[in-house]
Amino acid sequence: MVKQFEQRARLRVVGEEPEDSPEAALFEEMVDGWRAQRLARNLSFATVDSGARVVRRFQKATGTYPWCWSPSDLEHFMAVLRSDEGLAHSTVRNYGLLIGGFLSYVCDPVYGWDTVCLEHFGTHPIQIASRANLAAHSVDAEAAPSRRPLTKGECQALFDAADDRAAAVRHREVKGFVPAFRDATMLKVAYGWGLRRRELLMLERADFGPNPRAPEFGAFGLCQVRFGKAANGSPPRRRGVLTVMAWSAEVMAEWVDEVLPFWRPDCSGLWPSERHDRVSEDRLNAAFQAAAADAGLPGGLSPHCLRHSYVSHLIEDGYDPLFVQQQVGHRHSSTTSLYTAVSSDYRTRVLRAALDKIMTASDAEGDERP
Repeated sequence: MVKQFEQRARLRVVGEEPEDSPEAALFEEMVDGWRAQRLARNLSFATVDSGARVVRRFQKATGTYPWCWSPSDLEHFMAVLRSDEGLAHSTVRNYGLLIGGFLSYVCDPVYGWDTVCLEHFGTHPIQIASRANLAAHSVDAEAAPSRRPLTKGECQALFDAADDRAAAVRHREVKGFVPAFRDATMLKVAYGWGLRRRELLMLERADFGPNPRAPEFGAFGLCQVRFGKAANGSPPRRRGVLTVMAWSAEVMAEWVDEVLPFWRPDCSGLWPSERHDRVSEDRLNAAFQAAAADAGLPGGLSPHCLRHSYVSHLIEDGYDPLFVQQQVGHRHSSTTSLYTAVSSDYRTRVLRAALDKIMTASDAEGDERP
């Protein structure tokens, strides 16, 4: 990258139509080099491009280039993100970490950017992100307090509202019943198998199969998740999710056997639109928000709350925590515990059972005394 910049600088001739300034050209070479480094670590293109956008945004906000940046530039930028834009704490911290990561790359003498900057501009980049001006990650769960599991009653109200929207379209005899029915089914499947949004949207018909130990679920006893959350540049993690709710298998059977083959028989994706093999994440979010509003649920909820609800409800129903952890694909039980928010009724039942056990043991000891 450094050599490419130097070659372009030498090839520029007097009278030639001006391109980007040398400063802008060098900055773009730096960003491209950082992208290449991150791609070499097997980070996803979406992650890499998102980081590049943050760095370019910071450069535009400062009006200067990396060899002129100072800690106060970063601090002012972060203050604006919080005060004017109201971004979440985790987002602000991530922006700071990305800018710091970019500067770690351009300050590394291995890549030679410091030498190029000194030669052309008489100065060089420094690291401006440190513990002194980066937000600390001090709590395990940083989601907004409004992001919570739904109660079983709220889940039922959400699904009923989604069904009512599909029924209303059908009653009016206008186009759009199947997409509305698809949206309602997506929400139920997200909850029924505890899926993340991407895991849900990337499902195909072949990802479902029978569970020999649970024949009552028919062809939908097991869901093979092929696009689980990746980590540290790894490919998407896979896992098998066992069906635990009988109604969820019935919902899938109705969609796969009675609706989808007559609407988009040529599509392998489980949630197609009229023109594409898969709907977008925005479509899923919109379907959830519309049903949540119709159901009278509070604001701030998202489709991911259905995954939290799945975890909480399985724990309330007495499933082993290790089983629940494996179902949702968490590597650590502490992560699963963050998803769990059992109801007060469940806590009361647990307390009552513990007290009854203590009293029974106490009575037995009393009976044994001479």
